[in-house]
Amino acid sequence: MFQLSDYDYDLPASKIAQTPCKNRSESKLLHLNREEQSLAHHQFKDIVSLLKDDDLLVINNTRVVPARLLGKKETGGKIEILIIDYAAGVRNLEEKGFFQCECLVKASKRPKKGSILLLGGRVDGQVKARVENIKGYTSEIRFLNGKDFPVFLQKYGKIPLPPYIKRDDAASNKNDNQDYQTIYASKKGAVAAPTAGLHFTDTLMDELVGKGVEIAQVTLHVGYGTFVPVRVDDIRDHAIHSEYFSLSKENAERINKAKKQNRRVVAVGTTSVRTLEFLSHENGMVAAKSGMCDLFIYPGYIFKCVDAMITNFHLPESTLLMLVSAFYKREKMLEAYGEAKLKDYRFFSYGDAMLIE
Repeated sequence: MFQLSDYDYDLPASKIAQTPCKNRSESKLLHLNREEQSLAHHQFKDIVSLLKDDDLLVINNTRVVPARLLGKKETGGKIEILIIDYAAGVRNLEEKGFFQCECLVKASKRPKKGSILLLGGRVDGQVKARVENIKGYTSEIRFLNGKDFPVFLQKYGKIPLPPYIKRDDAASNKNDNQDYQTIYASKKGAVAAPTAGLHFTDTLMDELVGKGVEIAQVTLHVGYGTFVPVRVDDIRDHAIHSEYFSLSKENAERINKAKKQNRRVVAVGTTSVRTLEFLSHENGMVAAKSGMCDLFIYPGYIFKCVDAMITNFHLPESTLLMLVSAFYKREKMLEAYGEAKLKDYRFFSYGDAMLIE
């Protein structure tokens, strides 16, 4: 169960969702019951009846920033920049007065340290940036218009869709700015959406609260590292990426109260799962905190806080598939994925969902 090949499965390209379900709550939902070892098919809106009236639902309130910028080098060559640590840029802006963070740079020839980059497609919208340092496959870039940069980014940046959503800019879904956000997204910082949450609607949330389900929020800014493939044969040798998280005192108290009352903690998405488990003591209690989460969950891990999870269908050989395989048996997860393929479920970010309890 520690070999990378143990998490491989065949997936035709036609199964990868390129656009979201027209109505979020009408996507498919595969229900796995670990105790009964059963499997059932639903629509996502059935989550209201599937959850218990005293469950605590934990959502990730991160918001995707339009972190993709187009431009050119000062010498003329075209470039594309993806900001992969927006939160660090904001911290630098608050503490030092300039926006500087790690980025991925796509160009025919990678810009060297000291290179000046011109970003934005129009003269009145251009800003300059300078390559401060080169770090492996990333570049440390300082954006030279200081406190105005977040406003510029909001106006001229593009939502960075995952690489398996293959649409060029001309054919891109104009609604991605809205579709690739959860309805409760409020804390800017992610470069990818916590996609299990994309299935919720305002109506669905109201119905859950009306039933008695309590809501708690965490923040984990999903980074580009979530898409970086595992390149080692033994998954235990993989160096997991780090992502910024925050849990408030109020939300920590809600989670701890649920644990003390033996109520279920239901995490929406692997990002919420990682945050809760990273913060958990052996008894499942959590403490209010912020920092960097680098927890790698794979089979053999003992869950302390999370009792059930809602998640999407993940890429072959991905750390996210390893995480859900730690929550339920790897063989059962792969069987469920096989069933989902037979029933024409849609996979990955804009795809269908799964409830594992």
